[in-house]
Amino acid sequence: MRVLFFSSQTYDQDSFTSAAARHGLDLHFQPARLTEDTAALANGHEVVCAFINDDLNADVLKRLADGGTRLIALRSAGYNHVDLAAAKRLGLAVVRVPAYSPHAVAEHAVALILALNRRLHRAYNRTREGNFSLHGLTGFDLHGKTVGVVGTGQIGATFARIMAGFGCKLLAYDPYPNPELLALGATYLELPELLRQAQIISLHCPLTEQTRHLINPQSLAQLQPGAMLINTGRGALIDTPALIEALKDGQLGYLGLDVYEEEAQLFFEDRSDLPLQDDVLARLLTFPNVIVTAHQAFLTREALAAIATTTLDNITRWAAGNPQNLVEG
Repeated sequence: MRVLFFSSQTYDQDSFTSAAARHGLDLHFQPARLTEDTAALANGHEVVCAFINDDLNADVLKRLADGGTRLIALRSAGYNHVDLAAAKRLGLAVVRVPAYSPHAVAEHAVALILALNRRLHRAYNRTREGNFSLHGLTGFDLHGKTVGVVGTGQIGATFARIMAGFGCKLLAYDPYPNPELLALGATYLELPELLRQAQIISLHCPLTEQTRHLINPQSLAQLQPGAMLINTGRGALIDTPALIEALKDGQLGYLGLDVYEEEAQLFFEDRSDLPLQDDVLARLLTFPNVIVTAHQAFLTREALAAIATTTLDNITRWAAGNPQNLVEG
């Protein structure tokens, strides 16, 4: 069975090739992002393996189906980029990786908190230039601070455990309270109250119509002045232009992003020789209290291995008529 990977990077090829020995699949890797223009590359491949910034709208899915594709194997947990109704209409099955390493993403969120708090990015640049002044590098103790966890699934729960280890007070928001957080002493609140009380807010919820732009001008106004906001979930959880005003007036004191609403045309490529055309992102990068990483929270050896294993298992189980991890439209 021929499988074509879109948006593949060297680390994808390494992890999937290592895991493929027992599956008997014919793997092909394509660095191009899946779009209407590149869908024809999948002709003759029964399976297309797509990543988070690939475009799986109705027109793309129609072209894939016409070319012989029968399965969309997502190597991600999220599936908001797939037109599930169109996939069902075209007879395309869709499978995903519901979990890989919650530690990878949770630990990256904590890394952003620590780097922002202790100004590690600024200190690193200073010492590289021979400037050993400590001016402007004062941070705060995490111990005793109030941390709001928005979305308390596996990743949110893992993040909460780490922050509890720092001695933080935990607040949580999720339609479905997680007993694990309750056992940690977390208090579940409605989102506006969590935003008012928390000094650090970390987003770990999926992107749905209900959570799109969950953080917007109105919710930013509810923050404590100088609060820290971290997003390792999905870019569209935040109305990104609204962040600029909140940073300018000090309402938002620290911002750590691993995802960005308009990242599809930017992330996962070296664009250092090109002018940055995204004015919103360019403005955000001018703030000294902002760190943006290019959707790397998942990028650990353990997570890559788990993603590869689950994705290939999904494909072989589907081929055998015993599918798992199906995404229903």
